[in-house]
Amino acid sequence: MSPKKYALMVAVLTSFLTPFVGSSINIALPSIGSEFSATAILLGWIPTAYLLALAVCLVPFGRLADIYGRKRVFTYGIILFTLSSFLATMSFSIEMLLLFRVLQGAGSAMIFGNLFAIIASIFPASERGKALGITITGAFLGLFLGPVLGGFLTEYFGWRSIFFFNVPLGILAIIAVTRVEGEWAEASGKSFDILGSIILGFSLVTLMYGLSILPEIIGFYLILAGLVGLVLFYLVEIRMESPVFDVKIFKNRSFTLHNLAAFISYCSAAPIVFILSLYLQYIKGLDPQWAGIVLSVQPVMMTIFSPLAGKASDIIEPRKMAALGMLLNTIGCGIFAFLGDETSMIIIVIGLGFLGLGFANFSSPNTNAIMGTVESHLYGVASTTVTTMRVLGQMSGMGVVLLVLVLLMGSSTINPQIYPEFITSTRISFAIFSVLSFIGILASLAGGNKNQS
Repeated sequence: MSPKKYALMVAVLTSFLTPFVGSSINIALPSIGSEFSATAILLGWIPTAYLLALAVCLVPFGRLADIYGRKRVFTYGIILFTLSSFLATMSFSIEMLLLFRVLQGAGSAMIFGNLFAIIASIFPASERGKALGITITGAFLGLFLGPVLGGFLTEYFGWRSIFFFNVPLGILAIIAVTRVEGEWAEASGKSFDILGSIILGFSLVTLMYGLSILPEIIGFYLILAGLVGLVLFYLVEIRMESPVFDVKIFKNRSFTLHNLAAFISYCSAAPIVFILSLYLQYIKGLDPQWAGIVLSVQPVMMTIFSPLAGKASDIIEPRKMAALGMLLNTIGCGIFAFLGDETSMIIIVIGLGFLGLGFANFSSPNTNAIMGTVESHLYGVASTTVTTMRVLGQMSGMGVVLLVLVLLMGSSTINPQIYPEFITSTRISFAIFSVLSFIGILASLAGGNKNQS
């Protein structure tokens, strides 16, 4: 088998793992909440803790990979993710589970901070869109099987079986990555920027925690501290000889706009399964397995059409493909902005279908557009950036949902008395994401073509 095929095999396996556990654990949230008597806000931290750890670790691990080798750090990430998945099966409290979700996030940062850079390094520009489409298909397959298989596992074997399912897949990925030839370390011999890493980590943690405890006054102060931290991070990094993150790359206008579109897309994507999983089980009364089957409509569409969109973006301008995807996302989120307790399941399936088509037409063309705006020596930074935008978008989307839930429901557990408030929270959240998706259309179209600085 050629190095390219081995690389694609590893890419599909690793891109499958984290979306699978993410989408499947959302299906299991009511079961986890029942076992640990957790509130809706605490349940929201199960996906959020993972995303926060991923966001904090992504840039530092991406830089360490530039210094010590992408393949090496990538391999360590698979090992950490697999080990933390196994340990999560032994959780005896919600706090212990959150700790292992943090470790999973750190492992995922080591994986996804390098995945796109490795693909871009191995495949020439004429084949890159197709390769990225196949890679992202692995992620969508994880999203597809997550709700279906996650619902089945939760129903018959308990929520812990979801984490255990990752262990053999992780072991297989570890074996496969040893067959990938080559190593890439463009910054070999350079120093690691500890100060910048600490400032960035502090900024992201305070921002996210501040969002989660609003409307308490301390929440506003934490958000302000986080924003000030990000400004300080920029000022420090732009003067650093060997920065943890080369912020000068944002002087490239096309690169910046396509990353803004990616941020918006994943901001609206992350909370969909979280919100609708709770809605289908609490409001519609579905069991985890049937809720998973309904939610699988979206990733099925993504899995089918993503390779086609990736291949098409090698021929058609990627920004136009991405803009079409954001338009379909806008329609899908708009449909769910009118969700109610009597909403037909057909309407729900149609909405999920629009979102599935939207993300399929956006993800790989957008990544192709981003990687096409930079020179090859910046692939590592570009790969870290697009993944950071994805994670910050997901984290911000969950932050928006947590904020809306806190404002309308307080710290109550979800029960029939507050179902109306929960439905209102759902409508408001999707209305916000619909508006953001429309802005994403404009950002994609304004992104322009390759290497516009």
